[in-house]
Amino acid sequence: MSHEITPLDTEHPMVPGGELDPETFEALREALKDMKSKVEAHLFIEDKCYYCVETRKLLDSFVEASPGVNGEKLFSYKLYWLNRDRSVAAHYKVNRAPTVVLAEGHVRYLGIPSGEELRSFVETVIRISEKETGLEPESKRKIRSIKKPVHIEVIVTPACPYCPYAVLLANMVAYESYINGNRNIISDMVEAYENPDIADKYRVMSVPAIAINGILAFIGLPYEGDFIDRIIDILEE
Repeated sequence: MSHEITPLDTEHPMVPGGELDPETFEALREALKDMKSKVEAHLFIEDKCYYCVETRKLLDSFVEASPGVNGEKLFSYKLYWLNRDRSVAAHYKVNRAPTVVLAEGHVRYLGIPSGEELRSFVETVIRISEKETGLEPESKRKIRSIKKPVHIEVIVTPACPYCPYAVLLANMVAYESYINGNRNIISDMVEAYENPDIADKYRVMSVPAIAINGILAFIGLPYEGDFIDRIIDILEE
C-alpha cells in the first residue's frame, strides 16, 4: 500500500500543523492517558523557520495534553537552536530543522509530524513511555541479533494514510534495539516537502518510501517480518 505524491500534497500549509483544534486536542489527551512513564523529546529549530514554529506549538500541545504525576507532566521537551547549540546537535547527529529527537537520538522526526503523521508520533511516544515496542517475539529475537549500524529513512507526506504505520514500524525496530542495549539502529521520519533533497536522492514518487543504509528497500507499507528480514539481508550484502 502506497500513496502517490500529487500536486495537492505540495500545499503543506493546508495540512494541520501545530495548532490543534479542540476535538483533536481532546483526542490527543485521551490517547496520552496510556502513558506509563516520562518521555523527554529534544526539538531542534532555527530562526525564520515556519515549520519550526509550528512544531514547537505541536510539542506544547503534547505537554499540555499529557497526564501528570506528582505535579510533573509525563511528556516534556528541551528546545535547541541548530546554529547555536552545535555540540548538542552534533551529539544527536542533527543537521536539519525542525527535527524532533526521541530515545536519545535513535528515533528522529525530520520535519513536523503533522496531518496523518501525527498518529505515528502519538503512538511512538506512548510505546516509549510503556517501554514496549509491540513487535512480534520473532521480530524482537532477530533485532537483538543485529550488531551492525542501521539507518532507516521513511519518506512521508502529511496526506499519506499509510505512512504512519511505516514510520511506527521503523521507530519500534530502532527502539527495540535501543532498549536491548544494542543502540545501533536509527529511524528517521523524513517529511518529503521539507527535505526535498532526500526525496530526490531516492527518486521518490510514492510514499511511504523506505531506505535502509542508503538503499531504497520498499515503496509502500511492508509486513513486519519482511521489513526486518530486508534489514538483515542488506547488512549481509
